[in-house]
Amino acid sequence: MNCLGPRCLLAAFAFVGGLGLFGGGAQAEPEKVAVFDFQFAKGAPTEPSQAEHERLKRTSETLRALMADSGRYTLVSTEPVRDEVAKSADLRACNGCAEDFARRLGAQTAVTGEVQKVSNLILNINVYVKPLADGVPERAYSVDLRGNTDESFDRGIRYLVKNRLLEAR
Repeated sequence: MNCLGPRCLLAAFAFVGGLGLFGGGAQAEPEKVAVFDFQFAKGAPTEPSQAEHERLKRTSETLRALMADSGRYTLVSTEPVRDEVAKSADLRACNGCAEDFARRLGAQTAVTGEVQKVSNLILNINVYVKPLADGVPERAYSVDLRGNTDESFDRGIRYLVKNRLLEAR
């Protein structure tokens, strides 16, 4: 049987549309994430300078922007818990306080980051992504830097997000 009439065409479009090929299919909602400010890891050979603190702040802002721009994430503001976070000092060694803060903010995932300063030449940017669902393990992403400059930090966080964090999903 040869079906080229209007009824057959309508049936074919209804079938293909039902498969979601024309944008009618369900799309996953972006994941709600609380992205906390980067911190310096303990044990650095020298106290971080004001310029390094500013660099860390810019790196936090860049991470948030890249995650939001990906369309995979909706950022939840961490501003309501900023003072409490400052009191806990180290989000990596506070027995899950970052996850508790993220839950209170309505996030599905807590994202923390730290920079390890081995020397003024060798640094690491580390990002930790902890889904808040029971039993889901934390994912860690890291990039090594050579040079303690605005450019090396910017290139490092952009590389980490593009080639590690976003590729992992």
